[in-house]
Amino acid sequence: MNKREFVQALGGASVGALFGERVLTRYASFTPVALAREEDFWATLRGKYRLTPDYINLENGYYCMQSQPVLEAFIGRVRTINLEASHYLRTRQFDDKLAVRKRLALLAGCSWEELAITRNTTESLDCVIAGFAWKAGDEAVMAAQDYGAMLDMFKLQARRYGIINRVVSLPINPQSDDELVQLYEAAITPKTRLLMVCQMVNITGQILPVAKIADMAHRHGVEVMVDGAHAFGQLDFAIPDLHADYYGASLHKWLGTPLGAGLLWVKREKIAGLWPIYGDSSFPDDDIRKLNHTGTHPVHTDLAINDAIDFQLSIGIARKEARLRYLQNYWTAQVRDMPKIYLNTPTDPTRSCAIANVGVTGITPSVLATKLMDNYRVWTVAIDTANVHGTRVTPMVYTSTKELDTFVRALKEIAQV
Repeated sequence: MNKREFVQALGGASVGALFGERVLTRYASFTPVALAREEDFWATLRGKYRLTPDYINLENGYYCMQSQPVLEAFIGRVRTINLEASHYLRTRQFDDKLAVRKRLALLAGCSWEELAITRNTTESLDCVIAGFAWKAGDEAVMAAQDYGAMLDMFKLQARRYGIINRVVSLPINPQSDDELVQLYEAAITPKTRLLMVCQMVNITGQILPVAKIADMAHRHGVEVMVDGAHAFGQLDFAIPDLHADYYGASLHKWLGTPLGAGLLWVKREKIAGLWPIYGDSSFPDDDIRKLNHTGTHPVHTDLAINDAIDFQLSIGIARKEARLRYLQNYWTAQVRDMPKIYLNTPTDPTRSCAIANVGVTGITPSVLATKLMDNYRVWTVAIDTANVHGTRVTPMVYTSTKELDTFVRALKEIAQV
């Protein structure tokens, strides 16, 4: 790859301002995997974030701060919309949001007519779960390790309509994709209507073979809904590649938008069959916008998705994924065989990316997270549910290996006590 191709792959003219001519010249020939190890390159990117000196942030999975270019653009949009107020909302808002929606769909590799901008994954997938015309005795399949808000919505449908929820439990170290496919298949019955599956499990980081699971479910006549909260903006893929019927994601996690941005994708032929949560007679049954009635909404958040896409393209999703996987493997490899330290993330590096979960024998997750923060100024989050007991660790592209060295040292010292 020559320099010009490298620039184009990173996102065009914007990359020059982001990385600089010297960096481009030096790294133009590097593959994503090779570039992942080049600390100088990523240090340049780190400079595009304003980071607190008070602690090392290894909890980016909940919400990742915006880069400074995205933040400044967002603040500018807030000022502009505040100045024009209702005039903007009644004249230009919808055209501007449509343009962002179309660009987001291009990033996702899908038709813009199948995509809606929401506030987060929970809202997106709850639109699907609540939108089904359930009847008593219908069944749904999901995993104990799925996100709690969606599990709660399925429980609500069970209370309201009498549906039956069949819950599987995921192994931390599956021997093969077939093991996972068969696990879900064993829970399907002739009454199963919907199967929910995580593309990446939020508490362990495990990446599931979604397309294979979806193909299996479709053979049984079961529709498939994918929780992509942690995959979108972290992994290099297109939504249709997953062979699913419904997909939801949060954009304020790995894409780095302002808080309160998500997406919902519904396969075109499935849109008409979903009931909207909020009544809206403005759109026909086969228009996905019927599911996206937001009222008066902070439109500047939606518009800033465009700036986050610019920033993402300037890095390149293949490079981003490679760096995030490298960071996780960098620290997990150092502790995986240590006495008293255990990992709740697959050993196979292809089955995870940025997210990993670690525990110390004899120490509860909450105590471990507290020790890491109070004694070492390392910010993580405790996970103690669904057979997963440890702290979740989620570095971001700005994370340095030096910071991870501090974290590894902390784990080893805590485990020796």
